[in-house]
Amino acid sequence: MNQAYEKLMKCYESVKAKVDFKPEVAIVLGSGLGDYADTIRVEAEISYSEIEGFPVSTVPGHAGKFIFGYVNDVPVVCMKGRVHYYEGYPISDVVLPTRLMKLMGAKILFLTNASGGINPSFKAGDFMMLTDHISVWAPNPLIGANMDELGVRFPDMTHVYDEDLQEIIRQTAKEEGVDLKEGIYAQLTGPSFESPAEIRILHSLGVDAVGMSTVVEAIAANHMGMKICCISCVCNLAAGMTENPLTHEEVQEAANQAAPLFRRLVTESVTNFKKVL
Repeated sequence: MNQAYEKLMKCYESVKAKVDFKPEVAIVLGSGLGDYADTIRVEAEISYSEIEGFPVSTVPGHAGKFIFGYVNDVPVVCMKGRVHYYEGYPISDVVLPTRLMKLMGAKILFLTNASGGINPSFKAGDFMMLTDHISVWAPNPLIGANMDELGVRFPDMTHVYDEDLQEIIRQTAKEEGVDLKEGIYAQLTGPSFESPAEIRILHSLGVDAVGMSTVVEAIAANHMGMKICCISCVCNLAAGMTENPLTHEEVQEAANQAAPLFRRLVTESVTNFKKVL
């Protein structure tokens, strides 16, 4: 048996033994956005450390636990903190949580992240809905023997970010008075922030925002047939776009300031997902 698949199934059995809950929507909370979990009507929690073989998040601002409950009346599983490739985990471990949430029953993956703005019209605190991504720096999580139990060998990537979900988020943002940007996101490996020269390359490729997560998770979820959407909180302007040095504290502070608006947008969007569930 494929070792990564075997590990995934062990994690799944470990969760099933502890929690009896079937989510329909999986939510991944990025840096500084973990407080959103406080708005969920919680039915159960499980720390990553309680799951046999599960990778544990080591980044400040990432609590490291699954929260099961309801956003209004929609059953959700929420990742309060994600695992990043730069923490030293193999890429199969980075996407293991995504695959696990699909096995739990989630049909929709709602990704969030903190990003650096490359589009010159963006400012710190803006929200950007992903319409596409570029993934050429982080290793593809599907490399290696295909897990036929999860999906096909060569999955199509034409519409990774579901157009129906995009339209729901777009309309929800309009109703809630949220100025929602749209654009293309690129994942680099981190943990160092990008250099000004790298940002110039990304800008020339049409990238609007950059970060250190999300794309590999979207690839793994797409492979398994999930509907995917993502909102990025632009927490700083990327290197070379400003004279100021970049810090993780700056990212967390900007995310904290944007959190009330973010909570409203995510809550109402998830509630409106009932139309496609």
